[in-house]
Amino acid sequence: MISIELSARQRRILEIVKQNGPITGDKIAEMLGLTRATLRADLAILTMSGFLEARPRVGYFYAGDRGKTVWQNRLRQLTVHMFKAPPVVVEEHKSVQEAIVTLFLEDVGTLYIIGKDRLLSGVVSRKDLLRAVHGHKNLEDIPVGMIMTRMPNIVTVTPEESLFDAAQKLLEYQVDSLPVVVPKDTGRFHFEVVGRFTKTTVTRAFVALGKDDLFDDGL
Repeated sequence: MISIELSARQRRILEIVKQNGPITGDKIAEMLGLTRATLRADLAILTMSGFLEARPRVGYFYAGDRGKTVWQNRLRQLTVHMFKAPPVVVEEHKSVQEAIVTLFLEDVGTLYIIGKDRLLSGVVSRKDLLRAVHGHKNLEDIPVGMIMTRMPNIVTVTPEESLFDAAQKLLEYQVDSLPVVVPKDTGRFHFEVVGRFTKTTVTRAFVALGKDDLFDDGL
């Protein structure tokens, strides 16, 4: 179970649901002599933490030892496709100077480089561009393809992968951004870039999950 300190009222709610579940939020409020609005935050916390399971038009169930599993399953149901951001791409023949301009105009930390076939051929980070700035004078004459990390040495993620698995890749490979790709039939490591997955993506998903209206959907 997720370790959090429960208030006396939250512990009482758990006792009521454990003894009477499934039970609606209105019924819980009635048994406590409180309004439904007063309990809204408590019920949301207990459900998000995995102590309770909520089902629309049915009510709240006590999750017990399954609380952690319920929470994990909920996270794994969220896919990359639901939260991915639009990709920021630069053609491989463009100059390092043009790549730098794109990076700052788009306010991103990583650029995805595409070849003539419009498929992913590499990635360039802020660090790559900084190294190029310090090592060369004529950035307009250097193709960005010369400084990029090339396929297949790129960690990718697909739209169907879970948010949880994608976040694990960010941590495991210690990168700030993952290209969201769709494999093409033209060959191995041939990918179309359809989005980007970043640490900001994870934060946005976490906030969206916290605002989930499931907890107040007539329960």
